Amino acid sequence: MDIRHRVGIVADPQRVYDALTTIDGLAAWWTTDTTGDPEDTIRFRFGEVGGFDMKVLEKSAPTRVEWEVVDGPAEWIGTTVGFELVTEDKWTIVRFIHAGWREPVEFMSHCSTKWATFLMSLKAYVETGTGAPHPQDVQISNWH
Repeated sequence: MDIRHRVGIVADPQRVYDALTTIDGLAAWWTTDTTGDPEDTIRFRFGEVGGFDMKVLEKSAPTRVEWEVVDGPAEWIGTTVGFELVTEDKWTIVRFIHAGWREPVEFMSHCSTKWATFLMSLKAYVETGTGAPHPQDVQISNWH
């Protein structure tokens, strides 16, 4: 089972790639509490809810980024998160996938919606310089 999204960003693919592969870039659109080594393992934290650690599997500038979840919620462990960047005219199309869910649990639905909001934050950050990372993100339920 996979979560998939597609979003177009009016920007050079290298700018999008940088937002996906640097600690400062990730902190500007996903969660301000982003630490670690962008060449090895990145830690993402979301306040009291906790967070997860991502092992960097692939960085192919400026077209592909892939991580494996190595610590976090049980449903996420062993899943992969990927971003494929494709240029179409003035757009960089981000093809997102969170792959390898074992079953379509309610948490998967929540995460799908949250990924969509964070991808819109990525779009805003790259296009305008201001994203909506946690804790400024859109709250969609009692799960953060």
